[in-house]
Amino acid sequence: MQKGSIHEEFALKQTAPKIVGSGLMIGGDKVTVAYDLVEQMEYLYVRVVKAKELTKDVTGSCDPYVEVKVGNYKGITKHFEKKTNPEWNYVFAFSQDRLQASYIEVCVKDKDVVLDDTIGRVMFDLIDVPRRVPPDSSLAPQWYRLEDKRGEKLKKGEVMLAVWKGTQADEAFCDAWHSDAAAVGSEGISRIRGKVYLSPRLWYIRVNVIECQDLLPNEKNRQPECCVKVLCGNQALKTKISPIKSFNPMWNEDLVFVVAEPFEEPLVINVEDKVGSKFEVLGKCVLPLSTVPRRLDNKPVPSKWHNLEKYTIVEGEKRETKFASKIHLRLSLDGGYHVLDESIHYSSDFKPTSKLLWKSSIGLLELGIISATGLSAMKSKDGRGTTDAYCVAKYGPKWVRTRTILDSLSPQWNEQYTWEVHDPCTMITVGVFDNGYLQGGKCTSIGKVRIRLSTLETEKVYTHSYPLIVLHPLGVKKMGEVQLAVRFSCTSYVNMLSKYSQPLFPKMHYVHPLSISQQDFLRFQTIQLLSTRLGRAEPPLKKEVVDYMLDVGSHIWSVRRAKANFFRLIYVVSPIMAIGKWFDQICHWKNPLTTILIHILFVILVLYPELIVPTFFLYLFLIGIWHYRLKPRHPPHMDIHISHAHAVFPDDLDEEFDTFPTSRGSDKVRMRYDRLRSVGGRIQTVIGDLATQGERFHSLLSWRDPRASALFVTFCLVAAIVMYVTPFQLVAFLTGIYLLRHPRFRHKLPSLSTSFFKRLPARADCML
Repeated sequence: MQKGSIHEEFALKQTAPKIVGSGLMIGGDKVTVAYDLVEQMEYLYVRVVKAKELTKDVTGSCDPYVEVKVGNYKGITKHFEKKTNPEWNYVFAFSQDRLQASYIEVCVKDKDVVLDDTIGRVMFDLIDVPRRVPPDSSLAPQWYRLEDKRGEKLKKGEVMLAVWKGTQADEAFCDAWHSDAAAVGSEGISRIRGKVYLSPRLWYIRVNVIECQDLLPNEKNRQPECCVKVLCGNQALKTKISPIKSFNPMWNEDLVFVVAEPFEEPLVINVEDKVGSKFEVLGKCVLPLSTVPRRLDNKPVPSKWHNLEKYTIVEGEKRETKFASKIHLRLSLDGGYHVLDESIHYSSDFKPTSKLLWKSSIGLLELGIISATGLSAMKSKDGRGTTDAYCVAKYGPKWVRTRTILDSLSPQWNEQYTWEVHDPCTMITVGVFDNGYLQGGKCTSIGKVRIRLSTLETEKVYTHSYPLIVLHPLGVKKMGEVQLAVRFSCTSYVNMLSKYSQPLFPKMHYVHPLSISQQDFLRFQTIQLLSTRLGRAEPPLKKEVVDYMLDVGSHIWSVRRAKANFFRLIYVVSPIMAIGKWFDQICHWKNPLTTILIHILFVILVLYPELIVPTFFLYLFLIGIWHYRLKPRHPPHMDIHISHAHAVFPDDLDEEFDTFPTSRGSDKVRMRYDRLRSVGGRIQTVIGDLATQGERFHSLLSWRDPRASALFVTFCLVAAIVMYVTPFQLVAFLTGIYLLRHPRFRHKLPSLSTSFFKRLPARADCML
């Protein structure tokens, strides 16, 4: 019962929201068709455009601003100093679910030191407010004469307004002031709005360092030991020391960096001479990235010679050496690669950098971020726990961020977004965060969800409540649930199916592959670049959000992950083990009827060997058809059992959340090191056993044991003669009958071949 309750707590739940896309809701207007994956939310919009001919106060000045009041909600524009014809062009959005008033009051006020004066006001009855339905054009604002408190028209003073009812599909929704954010000042409004971000275009720049010529070392009587150090922003790579110790060293090494458009940092190349334990700069070359040629394939670009600048200090002044050494380089911006910013296992994009190599899209991905329930309190406010929640979704280079719902553990966003799909074997990531910008802190992650597009049926709307599962130092915890609606639409089914026969990555990854160390280095630098560029937007997408969405640090050692991967491997090989057990039962006649049927099938296949391959594929076809009725009805989600998070020990969690390098005490580190040595010893033993078996195979013909090799060679000669004169079907029949013989004709001792194989020599006796 306890296991069942735990499974139910962390399980995926199907929901039935009131959305048009699910087919459960019939009717509605045009807006429900445009936003058919989210629930319709009604808003009252007030656009304050400008005012004119406002009256001045007794001091002869006017510092106007507008205050919009609807019931208990009040929105205020910024004020202008000494201006009688101000322009605001500001939109207020009031949620109609919380309105407790029958009229709208728009007041134009004059800001004062002690008490603000009311210049005039305009009143609207809610029942008379028109409704706007996109894609209708926006409602044209009109001039309204200001009234005093008694309702009489003023001689001077007008304000231009537009008031209408709409939904979250309105164009003004994103940039509007929302009534649920009334507690946020005008400076913080931009930090809680929803936005769409685009990752900068990323390039791999390849620097092929060929050679140098006419270097001038500081010590002229010694041969320099030179290397080349290349700097690109915060990235630095260095070649090996040239094996040719001369004034004309050679390397022919490739150094690869990642850069983002627009290019801001130049490429700095230093030629250094190793003198003792230090490096002295023999020359420097600065190259702007805009001059680097771009290539789409593996064809080499022309190499060029560049002058190396060298400066010397003479009487405290920096002087440039007139004689210039040269460096031979081949530079290229490689647009045929896909710049990895995510792990390969859950990447959302595989397109190359250059748009010239992009193929047409195969479909459309639509995501409706509806709501969240039961979120954990991430901060304290007025003695109670609360959360300012927002969502971030990433697919390909497009990031979306919903607006922040303040002070709610069950926020409702009802925002819908769309992406073009170029590959079905990709994944979208949705994260939920607590907004800490308003308090001057960092955003805290609440949880995230990954959905693989290839597991979704086309044109079907999936509405589920996904558990937000997070691993804490105290164990696994459910931080709440997020309700999503997902639909994958296919524009060309043939093009989508053809993707399964194409390479996963662009051509350059296979023609000129990057090493594993290069991929790790470049992915780390790519994430740093994205964090910097996205952090400049307004509102910024901060580094902690980008790092969490891209799973930074997932490669660090964890005992829990090691156990989880081990059990995954066991699950993969379990069918092979099951087949072995089944065949052993057949051989030992555990079920005589099954064994007899297997004998009959074996005889048929021996007599008609051309049926073996078709029978194998027919068997796979029948298994696939049989499993079709058991196919998953829901998209997969994060599983605590696969992650081995339900049975993890506290010390393993403490080690997983430890910093790198470690910050724990020496006793704790010594204990973990001893445990790691123990685990490593077992792995070492298994690897040694596997190596022993392989060496025994090698020793069959190596004549290390001359008698064993002589016996094996003699056996091979006899077997060849017998196979030449005996039909193959007869040999296969006799071999099968021998393997399937009745237990009465078996004995418990090892077979002749097993005994012979285990007596073969290995190299284990040669190890220290």
